[in-house]
Amino acid sequence: MSIYIIVEGKNDRSKLRRLLMPDVTILCTFGTLSSIKLESLLNKVEDNEVYLFMDNDSSGKKIRGVLRDSFPDAAHMYTRRGYAGVEGTPDEYLISQLEKASLHEFIIYSSMPDSL
Repeated sequence: MSIYIIVEGKNDRSKLRRLLMPDVTILCTFGTLSSIKLESLLNKVEDNEVYLFMDNDSSGKKIRGVLRDSFPDAAHMYTRRGYAGVEGTPDEYLISQLEKASLHEFIIYSSMPDSL
């Protein structure tokens, strides 16, 4: 079974890509969801494991709400309020969220700073 993480933007995707093995597919909504884009996401994901990782702002909450309805079995990951979205979240916090989602085996821990 494949793993899919859906994020809002390409910068969010780039940030997570550095922390995850290439076999995790990271898909973008690019900040909006049309019916065509939603259908495309549904077709790509099919019956695979899905994680939603949206920003903790009004846009992210709106997109999460739509995706929650379309992917009722998806696991949810959250940034902390005050961080500038997924892309502005420190790597350590992102990794803790990935670990909470039981994605340990896909995390590239060598991307972590030596000070940890």
